[in-house]
Amino acid sequence: MTALLQARDLTAVLAGDAGDVRVLDGVSLSLDSGEVVDFVGPSGSGKSTLLRTLARLLPAATGSVSLEGLPAEEIVPQEWRNLVALLPQKPVLVVGTVRDNLLLPWSLHVRRHAAAPTDSALEDGLARLGVDAALDRDASRLSVGQVARVAFLRTLLTAPRVLLLDEPDAALDDISADAVAEMIASFAAAGGAVARVRHHRPDGIASRRLRLEGGALTPDAAPATPAAPDPEAAT
Repeated sequence: MTALLQARDLTAVLAGDAGDVRVLDGVSLSLDSGEVVDFVGPSGSGKSTLLRTLARLLPAATGSVSLEGLPAEEIVPQEWRNLVALLPQKPVLVVGTVRDNLLLPWSLHVRRHAAAPTDSALEDGLARLGVDAALDRDASRLSVGQVARVAFLRTLLTAPRVLLLDEPDAALDDISADAVAEMIASFAAAGGAVARVRHHRPDGIASRRLRLEGGALTPDAAPATPAAPDPEAAT
Protein backbone atom coordinates (compact mmCIF):
# COMPACT_ATOMS: atom_id res chain seq x y z
CA MET A 1 0.00 0.00 0.00
CA THR A 2 1.32 3.43 -0.94
CA ALA A 3 1.98 5.75 1.99
CA LEU A 4 -0.14 8.87 2.11
CA LEU A 5 2.95 11.05 2.62
CA GLN A 6 6.48 9.85 2.02
CA ALA A 7 9.79 11.67 2.40
CA ARG A 8 13.23 10.37 1.53
CA ASP A 9 16.71 11.66 2.33
CA LEU A 10 15.62 15.08 3.56
CA THR A 11 18.60 17.28 4.34
CA ALA A 12 18.50 20.82 5.70
CA VAL A 13 21.37 23.02 6.82
CA LEU A 14 20.65 26.10 8.93
CA ALA A 15 22.93 28.86 10.14
CA GLY A 16 23.77 28.67 13.84
CA ASP A 17 25.81 30.74 16.28
CA ALA A 18 28.80 28.44 15.80
CA GLY A 19 28.32 28.01 12.06
CA ASP A 20 26.09 25.95 9.82
CA VAL A 21 24.16 23.10 11.43
CA ARG A 22 22.83 20.07 9.56
CA VAL A 23 19.50 19.78 11.37
CA LEU A 24 18.14 17.18 8.94
CA ASP A 25 20.70 14.66 7.75
CA GLY A 26 19.10 12.26 5.28
CA VAL A 27 15.79 11.92 7.13
CA SER A 28 13.24 9.51 5.66
CA LEU A 29 9.64 9.16 6.80
CA SER A 30 6.31 7.71 5.73
CA LEU A 31 2.83 8.53 7.04
CA ASP A 32 -0.08 6.23 6.33
CA SER A 33 -3.72 7.16 6.10
CA GLY A 34 -5.23 7.08 9.58
CA GLU A 35 -1.92 7.64 11.38
CA VAL A 36 -1.01 10.19 14.02
CA VAL A 37 2.76 10.43 14.51
CA ASP A 38 4.47 12.54 17.17
CA PHE A 39 7.90 14.11 16.72
CA VAL A 40 9.85 14.57 19.93
CA GLY A 41 13.39 15.63 20.68
CA PRO A 42 15.50 18.34 22.29
CA SER A 43 14.74 21.99 21.76
CA GLY A 44 16.42 23.19 18.58
CA SER A 45 16.83 19.69 17.14
CA GLY A 46 14.97 20.59 13.94
CA LYS A 47 11.44 19.35 14.53
CA SER A 48 9.85 22.56 13.22
CA THR A 49 12.29 22.51 10.30
CA LEU A 50 11.12 19.00 9.43
CA LEU A 51 7.48 20.13 9.35
CA ARG A 52 8.37 23.15 7.20
CA THR A 53 10.29 20.90 4.82
CA LEU A 54 7.33 18.52 4.49
CA ALA A 55 5.12 21.56 3.76
CA ARG A 56 7.57 22.72 1.05
CA LEU A 57 8.30 25.93 2.91
CA LEU A 58 12.07 25.46 3.04
CA PRO A 59 13.34 25.72 -0.56
CA ALA A 60 16.97 25.13 0.47
CA ALA A 61 16.18 21.66 1.81
CA THR A 62 17.02 18.70 -0.40
CA GLY A 63 15.48 15.26 -0.76
CA SER A 64 12.16 14.03 -2.13
CA VAL A 65 8.59 14.19 -0.87
CA SER A 66 5.50 12.57 -2.39
CA LEU A 67 1.79 12.50 -1.67
CA GLU A 68 -0.02 9.25 -2.43
CA GLY A 69 2.89 8.34 -4.71
CA LEU A 70 2.82 11.60 -6.66
CA PRO A 71 6.13 13.52 -6.44
CA ALA A 72 5.90 16.98 -4.94
CA GLU A 73 7.39 18.46 -8.10
CA GLU A 74 4.26 17.46 -10.00
CA ILE A 75 2.00 19.44 -7.63
CA VAL A 76 2.14 23.25 -7.63
CA PRO A 77 3.31 24.56 -4.23
CA GLN A 78 0.03 26.34 -3.45
CA GLU A 79 -1.96 23.15 -4.02
CA TRP A 80 0.59 21.11 -2.05
CA ARG A 81 0.15 23.39 0.95
CA ASN A 82 -3.60 23.03 0.56
CA LEU A 83 -3.25 19.24 0.75
CA VAL A 84 -0.38 19.16 3.27
CA ALA A 85 -1.34 21.90 5.72
CA LEU A 86 1.04 23.30 8.32
CA LEU A 87 -0.17 24.93 11.54
CA PRO A 88 2.84 26.80 12.98
CA GLN A 89 3.70 26.93 16.65
CA LYS A 90 2.64 30.58 16.89
CA PRO A 91 -0.39 31.00 14.59
CA VAL A 92 -1.44 34.48 13.60
CA LEU A 93 -4.96 35.84 13.33
CA VAL A 94 -5.82 38.78 11.09
CA VAL A 95 -7.64 41.95 12.08
CA GLY A 96 -11.36 41.22 12.12
CA THR A 97 -13.85 38.88 13.70
CA VAL A 98 -13.62 35.22 14.59
CA ARG A 99 -15.69 34.52 11.47
CA ASP A 100 -13.30 36.57 9.31
CA ASN A 101 -10.40 34.49 10.54
CA LEU A 102 -12.09 31.12 10.12
CA LEU A 103 -13.13 32.01 6.57
CA LEU A 104 -9.78 33.54 5.59
CA PRO A 105 -8.68 30.55 3.47
CA TRP A 106 -11.74 31.00 1.24
CA SER A 107 -10.64 34.52 0.36
CA LEU A 108 -7.53 33.11 -1.33
CA HIS A 109 -7.21 32.36 -5.03
CA VAL A 110 -6.62 28.63 -4.49
CA ARG A 111 -10.16 28.25 -3.10
CA ARG A 112 -11.94 30.79 -5.29
CA HIS A 113 -14.42 28.16 -6.53
CA ALA A 114 -14.88 26.30 -3.22
CA ALA A 115 -17.91 26.80 -1.00
CA ALA A 116 -17.03 28.29 2.38
CA PRO A 117 -18.30 26.63 5.57
CA THR A 118 -21.61 27.86 6.92
CA ASP A 119 -21.94 29.71 10.21
CA SER A 120 -23.49 26.55 11.63
CA ALA A 121 -20.38 24.53 10.74
CA LEU A 122 -18.13 27.20 12.23
CA GLU A 123 -20.13 27.33 15.46
CA ASP A 124 -20.12 23.54 15.72
CA GLY A 125 -16.34 23.45 15.37
CA LEU A 126 -15.87 26.14 18.01
CA ALA A 127 -18.19 24.30 20.38
CA ARG A 128 -16.32 21.01 19.93
CA LEU A 129 -13.10 22.82 20.81
CA GLY A 130 -14.63 24.55 23.82
CA VAL A 131 -14.13 28.04 22.40
CA ASP A 132 -16.75 30.26 24.03
CA ALA A 133 -16.69 33.09 21.49
CA ALA A 134 -19.31 34.36 19.07
CA LEU A 135 -18.48 34.46 15.39
CA ASP A 136 -18.75 38.26 15.35
CA ARG A 137 -16.37 38.70 18.29
CA ASP A 138 -13.27 40.81 17.62
CA ALA A 139 -10.41 38.33 17.25
CA SER A 140 -8.07 40.68 19.11
CA ARG A 141 -10.08 39.98 22.27
CA LEU A 142 -9.38 36.23 22.22
CA SER A 143 -7.09 34.63 24.79
CA VAL A 144 -3.89 32.90 23.69
CA GLY A 145 -5.55 29.51 24.05
CA GLN A 146 -8.58 30.63 22.05
CA VAL A 147 -6.33 31.96 19.28
CA ALA A 148 -4.58 28.58 19.12
CA ARG A 149 -7.88 26.70 18.82
CA VAL A 150 -9.38 29.10 16.25
CA ALA A 151 -6.24 28.74 14.13
CA PHE A 152 -6.41 24.96 14.48
CA LEU A 153 -10.06 24.91 13.43
CA ARG A 154 -9.32 27.17 10.46
CA THR A 155 -6.67 24.71 9.25
CA LEU A 156 -8.91 21.70 9.85
CA LEU A 157 -11.82 23.24 7.94
CA THR A 158 -9.73 23.43 4.77
CA ALA A 159 -9.90 19.59 4.63
CA PRO A 160 -6.24 18.78 3.91
CA ARG A 161 -5.03 15.23 3.40
CA VAL A 162 -2.15 15.69 5.87
CA LEU A 163 -1.98 17.89 8.97
CA LEU A 164 1.41 19.13 10.15
CA LEU A 165 0.99 20.52 13.67
CA ASP A 166 3.77 22.33 15.52
CA GLU A 167 2.97 22.04 19.23
CA PRO A 168 -0.79 22.49 18.72
CA ASP A 169 -1.53 22.18 22.44
CA ALA A 170 1.42 24.16 23.87
CA ALA A 171 -0.81 27.08 24.96
CA LEU A 172 -3.72 24.93 26.16
CA ASP A 173 -4.87 23.54 29.47
CA ASP A 174 -5.53 19.80 29.70
CA ILE A 175 -9.26 20.06 28.91
CA SER A 176 -8.67 22.18 25.79
CA ALA A 177 -5.76 19.96 24.72
CA ASP A 178 -8.00 16.90 25.00
CA ALA A 179 -10.63 18.58 22.80
CA VAL A 180 -8.01 19.29 20.14
CA ALA A 181 -6.71 15.72 20.40
CA GLU A 182 -10.23 14.37 19.89
CA MET A 183 -10.63 16.35 16.66
CA ILE A 184 -7.17 15.24 15.49
CA ALA A 185 -8.16 11.62 16.11
CA SER A 186 -11.39 12.13 14.16
CA PHE A 187 -9.46 13.63 11.25
CA ALA A 188 -7.15 10.62 11.17
CA ALA A 189 -10.03 8.16 11.51
CA ALA A 190 -11.59 9.74 8.40
CA GLY A 191 -8.47 8.88 6.40
CA GLY A 192 -6.11 11.77 7.01
CA ALA A 193 -2.59 11.60 8.42
CA VAL A 194 -1.13 13.79 11.15
CA ALA A 195 2.43 14.65 12.17
CA ARG A 196 2.75 16.61 15.42
CA VAL A 197 5.62 18.21 17.27
CA ARG A 198 4.76 17.75 20.95
CA HIS A 199 6.22 18.35 24.40
CA HIS A 200 3.05 17.55 26.35
CA ARG A 201 2.31 14.27 28.06
CA PRO A 202 1.25 11.46 25.68
CA ASP A 203 -2.47 11.70 24.96
CA GLY A 204 -2.98 8.19 23.63
CA ILE A 205 -3.82 9.01 20.01
CA ALA A 206 -0.37 8.74 18.41
CA SER A 207 0.45 5.41 16.78
CA ARG A 208 4.19 6.22 16.77
CA ARG A 209 6.67 8.58 18.40
CA LEU A 210 9.78 9.49 16.45
CA ARG A 211 12.77 11.25 17.99
CA LEU A 212 14.70 13.83 15.98
CA GLU A 213 18.19 14.37 17.34
CA GLY A 214 21.54 14.95 15.70
CA GLY A 215 19.84 15.23 12.32
CA ALA A 216 18.46 11.67 12.50
CA LEU A 217 14.89 10.45 13.01
CA THR A 218 14.57 7.26 15.06
CA PRO A 219 11.75 5.43 16.89
CA ASP A 220 11.09 6.66 20.43
CA ALA A 221 9.08 4.42 22.73
CA ALA A 222 6.23 6.25 24.47
CA PRO A 223 5.85 5.65 28.21
CA ALA A 224 3.19 3.12 29.15
CA THR A 225 1.23 5.74 31.12
CA PRO A 226 0.90 9.47 30.49
CA ALA A 227 3.72 11.41 32.06
CA ALA A 228 3.35 14.49 34.21
CA PRO A 229 3.55 17.79 32.30
CA ASP A 230 7.11 18.76 31.46
CA PRO A 231 8.02 21.96 33.38
CA GLU A 232 10.37 22.89 30.53
CA ALA A 233 7.78 22.29 27.81
CA ALA A 234 7.73 25.95 26.83
CA THR A 235 11.50 26.11 26.33
